[in-house]
Amino acid sequence: MEKQLERKYDIMEVCLLAGKVMLENGAETYRVEDTMMRIASFYGIKESHSYVTPTGIIFSIETSEPTKTKLIRISERTTDLQKVTLVNSISRIIGNGELTVEEAYERLKEIEEKDYKFSFSIQLLSAAIASGCFLIMFLGNWNDFIPAMIAGGLGFYSVVSFHRLVPIKFFAEFVASFIIGLVALGFVHFGIGQELDKIIIGSVMPLVPGLLITNAVRDLMAGHLVSGLSKGAEAFLTAFAIGAGIAVVITFI
Repeated sequence: MEKQLERKYDIMEVCLLAGKVMLENGAETYRVEDTMMRIASFYGIKESHSYVTPTGIIFSIETSEPTKTKLIRISERTTDLQKVTLVNSISRIIGNGELTVEEAYERLKEIEEKDYKFSFSIQLLSAAIASGCFLIMFLGNWNDFIPAMIAGGLGFYSVVSFHRLVPIKFFAEFVASFIIGLVALGFVHFGIGQELDKIIIGSVMPLVPGLLITNAVRDLMAGHLVSGLSKGAEAFLTAFAIGAGIAVVITFI
């Protein structure tokens, strides 16, 4: 009986680790809950319950003993959809009966600890190129392509650097958009750039929380009102920070 209970607790740890990795790396709330309950079901847990918010996970399993419930706190969130995909893949492998509880935990732990992100230089280059491409997409002038690239690259570099110094997203995003506005204004003032509005729009696009907005809408549609509203509020604060930084620059023209 005691061994059975220990096994159920081990299954619970696997479910929580899978949910933690997914939630920290940009997965939707309903997807996290579904994956956790599916893993528990695959390992023979008939009754399990999960409650997920952007800042925490509560998971419980029904046993013959008093119900076991555990809470884990999510303090940092980023975007790494490769980790989400890998956890989903492990969930499917578990469903095929190809992984024991111990093997699944080790695989998930390896995914959690490994860094799959591109190097900062590649991220910076991608943000710069994306800024120029967004300018063209918004019908900007090709002469503004390079100014938009430089402004967007500096904005991305600023948001990452300031977030390391002060771990408050709003402040980092405000400063980054302020720098983008100044750089764009400088290019136009010295005749290097032509359309200030298009340069600014293209340059701030890498800062826009597109995934956050998408997840907020999907969670609301799936009935997860708390998570949907909180993610929507976070996206609104990011948009407000970006707009405020640009507005401060425009005010002094």
